[in-house]
Amino acid sequence: MNRCVIFDLDGTLVDSPRGIITTFAAVFSQLDLPTMDSASIRGTIGLPLPAAFAKLLGTSADEPVVAECVALYQPTFRKIVLPMASQLVFPGVFDGLKSLQDDGFRLAVATSKFIANAEALLVAAGLREEFEVVVGADQVANPKPDPESGFVVLKRLGVAPERAVMVGDTTHDLLMAHAAGMSSIGVTYGVHSVEQLLSANPTWLVDSFAGVVAAVKECS
Repeated sequence: MNRCVIFDLDGTLVDSPRGIITTFAAVFSQLDLPTMDSASIRGTIGLPLPAAFAKLLGTSADEPVVAECVALYQPTFRKIVLPMASQLVFPGVFDGLKSLQDDGFRLAVATSKFIANAEALLVAAGLREEFEVVVGADQVANPKPDPESGFVVLKRLGVAPERAVMVGDTTHDLLMAHAAGMSSIGVTYGVHSVEQLLSANPTWLVDSFAGVVAAVKECS
């Protein structure tokens, strides 16, 4: 039977949060908007871009300034983060993905990134060929923590929820997994704290990518 592992991207496969913080700050600077502290920006990672900018600016996602920020974010992200992407892949990811594939697991990504940015980051990091399916926030009506992106992956791969596990560093990932009927693995090396992750009741909680691989194999 088919088995699959669905991964979040930022903070799970690639240590992009620090680059994301720099990108947000550059966008605010270019638009002459108030400077935001790094902790506030980091707290929005895992949300789709419009929601993240709206939260930081204290406005609604349909305000024109949010659209301006989102439009400017794309080229700024490519300029700042993509050149360093291959150095941002977390330790153990390349070997871990290969080990899972060797054991017959099918691999996918479900991310809160827009698909163009997700694809560009995966290619720049040298990871794109490892995944059969990549689903971005702008490809679903309801991004994480809604289960829709998980269901899209499962449908494309022809895998039942009970044969899938979601791996992520935020409660958005874990809540999506629960809502979709999947097991979940929370990683502690990303954005959300251990306490935050535990609040979403992950099936497993691990502190390294090697731990992810071991948990996936035990889950199966």
